[in-house]
Amino acid sequence: MVKLNRIYTKTGDDGTTGLVRGPRRPKYDLRVEAYGTIDEANACIGMARLHSTNQPKIDKLLSRVQNDLFDVGSDLATPGADEADAQYPSLRIRPVQTEALEKQIDIYNETLTPLTSFVLPGGSPLSASLHVARTVTRRAERITVELAAAEPDTNPEAVRYLNRLSDLLFVLSRVANANGTKDVLWVPGNNGDVKKG
Repeated sequence: MVKLNRIYTKTGDDGTTGLVRGPRRPKYDLRVEAYGTIDEANACIGMARLHSTNQPKIDKLLSRVQNDLFDVGSDLATPGADEADAQYPSLRIRPVQTEALEKQIDIYNETLTPLTSFVLPGGSPLSASLHVARTVTRRAERITVELAAAEPDTNPEAVRYLNRLSDLLFVLSRVANANGTKDVLWVPGNNGDVKKG
């Protein structure tokens, strides 16, 4: 387990940060941006969970996702392959974790009313919060895809996991809106009371 005795180390005062292995990198490095954005998505899910206490199954699922996201972050903070004789293999996100998301997507999607339009973020506080987490997860996915293009040893499962997670958060946002019956739907070209002129 991780043991943190000191919160500040001053080692990042020069604008660099340490990864699990390899040389220090600038804090604007693409790899740091990727796992930093995953941390941001995790924080958004933590905020969403403030609204999920009356839905214990969803809350438990979101708790598991938060743990998974730490795995993804650790994965991305560990560039390169392990040495052949490594005593402890690096923590990597695994296909079984992505598959678990797919199962939950299928289970929850069965209860939803079919969509007739795109959904606007909103409705219940839980739904709106899950949409925020979804959009940050999409950004984390885009950055991770860019990282994988620049550093091909990036675990492709991290991209797949983030892709499925954003789908799950979308489905759960609809569940949080009374199984989609209270979704806020996009009305194309609806400009309200704006007068032409």
